[in-house]
Amino acid sequence: MAQATTTDWSPHSWRATEALQQPTYPDEEELEEALDYVSGLPPLVTSWEVENLKEELGRAARGERFLLQGGECAESFADCRAEVITSRLKILMQMSLVLTYGLNTRIVRVGRFAGQYAKPRSSDTETRDGTTLPSYRGDIINGAEFSAETRRPDPNRLGEAYASSSLTLNLVRALAEGGFADLRHPEYWDLDFMQHSPLAEEYHAIVDAIEDTLGFLETVTNKKLDSLEGVSFYTSHEALLLPYEEALSRSVPHKEGIYNLGTHLPWVGKRTNQPDKAHVEYARGLQNPVGLKVGPDMTPSRLKTLVRTLDPDDEPGKLTLISRLGVDKVGDQLPQLVRAVQDIGHTVLWISDPMHGNTKKTEDGTKTRHFDDILGELEQAFDVHAAENSHLGGVHFELTGENVTECIGGARGLSEADLGKAYESHVDPRLNYEQSLEMAFSIVRKYRQLAG
Repeated sequence: MAQATTTDWSPHSWRATEALQQPTYPDEEELEEALDYVSGLPPLVTSWEVENLKEELGRAARGERFLLQGGECAESFADCRAEVITSRLKILMQMSLVLTYGLNTRIVRVGRFAGQYAKPRSSDTETRDGTTLPSYRGDIINGAEFSAETRRPDPNRLGEAYASSSLTLNLVRALAEGGFADLRHPEYWDLDFMQHSPLAEEYHAIVDAIEDTLGFLETVTNKKLDSLEGVSFYTSHEALLLPYEEALSRSVPHKEGIYNLGTHLPWVGKRTNQPDKAHVEYARGLQNPVGLKVGPDMTPSRLKTLVRTLDPDDEPGKLTLISRLGVDKVGDQLPQLVRAVQDIGHTVLWISDPMHGNTKKTEDGTKTRHFDDILGELEQAFDVHAAENSHLGGVHFELTGENVTECIGGARGLSEADLGKAYESHVDPRLNYEQSLEMAFSIVRKYRQLAG
C-alpha cells in the first residue's frame, strides 16, 4: 500500500469526517461498552482468507474467474436458522454450478450474508398514523416492529449481530467443506419452473449436459464430485455501521496494515460513497478487497477520484466496482463510467448489480422488482462491456433460497396479485429460488450469445 495511505490513516480516522447513515444512540456510554465488548471478540474471518479472495478477484478482473455475489437484502436475527442458511447456500451453489458449466470458468462464490444486518434508509424517521419513530435500519441497530421501544437504537444488538454472523459462518463453512447441495444430482433440483419458460428446451439441455459432465468426471476419476475439491465460500456486507466495522478492524501478526476481520469483502454503498465522507475514508486504508456501489448519480470525474482513493496502487483484486444504474439508464451511463476507469489505467473488477436500480412500488406501496428489468439491465451491462473492450466479471443479486413472492415475472409469471402470497422481506424484494436459478441459466445464454 502506498505510503500516503498508511501514515495518514487508521481504523478510526473516519471519525474526523462526516459520517452519513449512522443512527443516533441515546446512551453513548452504553454504546462504547458494547463496542469494547465486540473489539475483544475473536475475528470472524482470517487474513489468509481475505488475501485468497483478493487474489481470486484479481483473476476475475483478468477474465479468469467470474464472481457470483448474492444473498439477503438485510439479514434478520430471526433467520439465523439452519434451514434458512442451508436454502440460501443451496441456491448459490446450484447457480455457481450452472455458471461454471455454461461460462467454462471457475466461479468465485461470495455470500451477501454473515454480517448484512445494517441498511441505509432514505429518511431518518418513519411516520404512521401521526406517530413518528426512527426508521428501521437493520437488526444490528433496531427492530422492524413499529414501536418506540423496538425502534430505539440499541447497542446490545452489536453483540447479537456478531453472534449471528459467527453462527452463520460456522454452518456455511461446515456445509461448503463437506460437500453440499446434491451437485452430483441436478435431477434433484427444483426445476418445475422450467416448463413455464419459453426457454424450457434450452434450459433442460444445459441441465442434461451438466449431469452428463459430472457423470463423466466421476467415471474417469472413480471419485464422487464432492470429494474432488472443497468449495470456497466468502462473505460480504455493506460496511455501513462504522463503529461496529472499526471494532472488527485488526492488525495481524507478520502482516502489515489493518484488516476488517468481520467480513472478507466489505463494500461502500451508493448513499455513502462520497470521496470526502467517512465511509470512503474508512475503506481506503483496509487490506481487504473493497467493493464500491456505482449508482446513476455517479459522474466519471467522481469515479476517477474514488478509484484512485480506494485503489491507489492499482493492486489486482483490490477494487470491485458494482454498477447499479437501472434498466433505463445503464445503456447511456455505463459506457462513460467504464471509459473513465480505462482513462486512468486502473484494472478493476466490474460486476453488475441489476437489482437496486430497478425497485418500484405498486399502487398500494409494496416494493417490488420485475424479472425482465433485472435481466434487461444485466444483459445491457454485458453488451456495454463488450462494446467498450472491457470485461463484466460478475453479478450481484439480492436473493433467497425460499420461494417467496417479492419480485414480479420470471418463468412462473408472478404478477402484482401474487406478491401478497409470500412477501417476507422487511426491506427490499428478493429473487426467489426459481427466479435465481432461472437468472443463472439466462446469464449462460447471454454469455454464449456474445461468445458466439
